[in-house]
Amino acid sequence: MKLGKKRTASIAAVLGLMIGLTGCMGGNETATNTKEPGNAAGKSETSTNTAGGGAYVLGEQPLEFSFYGHYDWYTMPNWGEDLSSKWIKENKKVNIVPISSGGNAKQKLSTMIVSGELPDVIWTERGADVEQLRAAGAIVPFDDYLDKYPNLKKWAGEETLNMLRSSDGKLYQFPNWYTTQPNGNTGYLVNKKIYNELGTPSLETTDDLHAYLKLVKEKYPDVIPLEVGQGAEGIDVLSSAFAENRPYVYSALSMMAIPTGSEMTSVFKDEAFRESLVYANQLYRDKLISQDAFTQTLEQVEQKIITGKTAVYAASSPTEYGAIGNALLKEEDPEAGYIMVWPVHKQGLDKNKIFPGAYNQLGWNVSVITSAAKDPEAIFAFLDWFTGPEGQRIIMWGPEGKYWNGTDEEEAPLFTEAFTTDTKGRDELMNATVNLQWSGNTVYVDNSKMKFESTLPEDKKSWETKWQSEITWRTQYDTTEFVNLAPAGDSQEGIISQSVSEIYEKARAQAVLNAASKEEVLAVLDQAEADAQQVGYSELLKFKTVKWQENLSKLK
Repeated sequence: MKLGKKRTASIAAVLGLMIGLTGCMGGNETATNTKEPGNAAGKSETSTNTAGGGAYVLGEQPLEFSFYGHYDWYTMPNWGEDLSSKWIKENKKVNIVPISSGGNAKQKLSTMIVSGELPDVIWTERGADVEQLRAAGAIVPFDDYLDKYPNLKKWAGEETLNMLRSSDGKLYQFPNWYTTQPNGNTGYLVNKKIYNELGTPSLETTDDLHAYLKLVKEKYPDVIPLEVGQGAEGIDVLSSAFAENRPYVYSALSMMAIPTGSEMTSVFKDEAFRESLVYANQLYRDKLISQDAFTQTLEQVEQKIITGKTAVYAASSPTEYGAIGNALLKEEDPEAGYIMVWPVHKQGLDKNKIFPGAYNQLGWNVSVITSAAKDPEAIFAFLDWFTGPEGQRIIMWGPEGKYWNGTDEEEAPLFTEAFTTDTKGRDELMNATVNLQWSGNTVYVDNSKMKFESTLPEDKKSWETKWQSEITWRTQYDTTEFVNLAPAGDSQEGIISQSVSEIYEKARAQAVLNAASKEEVLAVLDQAEADAQQVGYSELLKFKTVKWQENLSKLK
């Protein structure tokens, strides 16, 4: 929809310097429909039919809106081509017109703002940059809709919604994969056949892991002992092994701040981070991790996992490729595949207080409805249905009939025999919709899976669900209090954050790849601390401390 010149100028002025909204994950690169926003054919010419304060009823009239995923990596699959979205299009009369970032999300959003056209929905990271959109009048609040469409309020809960509220007290963000219980997959994947052939040695401590990796190198010269993933994220994961109650996100690029007492302190001085880089540097010098760990592509990592060319894989979500690899390797050899092990820890620490990964109540990212939308309430009604039981069943497991038939008293799907016998078809369906899951309901989906899995014999249980229930969900740390610590990209703190990030990335790589000793690793980090302070790191840490304390006050 075209915006007025006055509003366009206002939005452009506020958002022209935005630098932080674009995500950095890898993803789908396939081509898709790239119709321009506001020009979707067949849009309803009338507002929501809510005379007398009634709620919009999905499916009574056609609803079409444009959708923009604000990520370089994201290309939305064409709506209606998979079984799930086809059912929604036909039965709920909803058509969603994708707008592609073209691989350059920052530029695409700027172009839409300058041209005076915005998509109806923007799917993006929550935080300070969403607040800039709000301040510019570019997005609409949801407060008037929450009681009319009750799924979000029911499943997310007041505490989560309050954490998502903007500085004016209103709610503008619709969360994705929000939760009130632990979830996540961060941890350590182990090549089952190699592990068994080497006698299943202990893999509890960091010393155990080092010894095991050396044994792998000696016995299996064509295998990478420790795969650390794209961007060497496994090295970040290792930092969790060196302190109790300390997920790796503290010292990751996304946070770069360590909670100490009531303040945020420097990552470069953090003992767990320093020890982990000393450890990683030793592994690198011993040639126990990929020598191209910092430059390899996601596709290269995937190939190593699914072909069994690594002994241990540490990552934020090793189950993604682990499930595929486990199935492929077991087809060739019933004794092959992957298992997961309890997170490793430094000798002397309590293994039950080691948390490699993290989760938070707010989940992953958010959808915002822009002021360009002709019927924002209708769009909210769709998102609310989408996050509810029926919407989740259909987008996750397809229309009723093949993989599920009916529901129980808690609205969980009653899975059919095909769910466990036609695993190839089921997985293909689920893979086809993974990039259409914009308002995921973690508790509903996870509890539905777990309820079903509990009825199956051991050999019929899902590989992913087995390890989630036994290890990963039990070793993820609740970091809700640390959400939204990132400053707006064009603020003073945001500019400092960008500079510190550059110092951090350079120091992390140098410490692992170039240092010839423990002393040199620590010297690199000491220099990084000095450089970071020169560009205003202490000011950034004060900003993060204030935001953290604000979060804590909301969670009381």
